[in-house]
Amino acid sequence: MKNVLCSQNRLRSPTAEQVFSKRRDIEVESAGTNHDADNPLTHELVAWADIIFVMEKAHRAKLQKKFRSSLKKARLICLDIPDDYEFMDPELVQLLEAKVPRYL
Repeated sequence: MKNVLCSQNRLRSPTAEQVFSKRRDIEVESAGTNHDADNPLTHELVAWADIIFVMEKAHRAKLQKKFRSSLKKARLICLDIPDDYEFMDPELVQLLEAKVPRYL
């Protein structure tokens, strides 16, 4: 089973967590890179992950800078999905379903 982490944890990542949590072949969590995130990203979560999805290149850069020592095994993938969607927006769900499965 793969451990999948989605970072930022505002609207897009919780949507991704909900959409993919139904799969039986992966464990999914979401956590935020900002200090004020509802569920802040930790070194333990980064070390736990086999795959980490970020929505934007800026998130990838922040994660690589702040958690470099914990990124030894995780594959880091930027989905390039802008912050234009609400939680569970059907268009966002469609984008996630189109982009994510190839990496799982």
